[in-house]
Amino acid sequence: ELHVAWVAIGLSALVGWMTLTGSLVAYAKLKGGFMILGKWRKTPTWGPSWLNPIKALSLIAAFALILMTIQTPSDLELVWILIALSCVIGVILVLPIGGADMPVVVSLLNSLSGIAAAFTGFIISNSVLIIAGSLVGASGLILTFIMCKAMNRRLVDVLFKSFGGTEKESVTRTKVGSDPDEVAMILDGAQKVIIVPGYGMAVSQCQHQVKEFADLLEEKYGTEVKYAIHPVAGRMPGHMNVLLAEANVPYEQLIEMDEINPELPEADAAIVIGANDTCNPVARSGEGPLAGMPIIDADNARSVVIIKRSLSVGYAGVDNDLFYMDKTMMLFGDGKKMMTALNTAIKES
Repeated sequence: ELHVAWVAIGLSALVGWMTLTGSLVAYAKLKGGFMILGKWRKTPTWGPSWLNPIKALSLIAAFALILMTIQTPSDLELVWILIALSCVIGVILVLPIGGADMPVVVSLLNSLSGIAAAFTGFIISNSVLIIAGSLVGASGLILTFIMCKAMNRRLVDVLFKSFGGTEKESVTRTKVGSDPDEVAMILDGAQKVIIVPGYGMAVSQCQHQVKEFADLLEEKYGTEVKYAIHPVAGRMPGHMNVLLAEANVPYEQLIEMDEINPELPEADAAIVIGANDTCNPVARSGEGPLAGMPIIDADNARSVVIIKRSLSVGYAGVDNDLFYMDKTMMLFGDGKKMMTALNTAIKES
């Protein structure tokens, strides 16, 4: 019984502290960096290949420490060493992960928090904590594997695969921006429009303006409007679904990526709102951080309108060729302001 308790203590410390530091790093990565000694440091979006053996050795060392604590439970120094090592493991596991893989990591960390709670329940003999933690852990793991399958990734690849990448590309190409009146002219009489929401919509909180935009097209031109939902759009699983549901968008208009892609060649326009990596044609090339990731084929629409603050690269650090296509119109600015201006232009057209 004592051995079981110390196994639970060791695993709880390993998973719990690893989850805590991993979550802090994930938070810093989603912010783009963190402050160290008064200086802003960007978080890397790639990891060197030599980091993988360190991850593996650290995990082996952690399990060895757990076995040592079982044999000498009175030696609390081993527990503190285990905690310190667990913190390091959390950092080096999450730090190299970038691109569209972050929602998978968020889901995995959520699952690990439940597993840590379940182990704690064994320590204090609390059945409620064991059951609740197990449910959170199991549901989180199921969601993680579903998302990996949707992204054509294996969880092992997300956590350990190094693309040998570099820092984010510097954008050297240019694109002349359009204005809402020009976009309104393109949309005049459109039969089918597909909206591609992304993280930019979440940041600007423009989902209500997007719903108004769809309603205007349906009422004024009789346009068929659908929403293309990428499984990892945003910064957490189901991010776009939650935002659009908040704006009372009919659920039947939310179409998953695999179902909407065949319809894009028939669309008169694809309206991309704050999405970047999830519709980057570079993913089809088989190279770089986005290699092999399924994308929404927005470039197959007859015309493309992209609402974005700038031409800056996405979280994967890869420039988006879609921005520079002849059929692409760029609306530079805040998502909410641009959608409001576009709605006004459609009303006045």
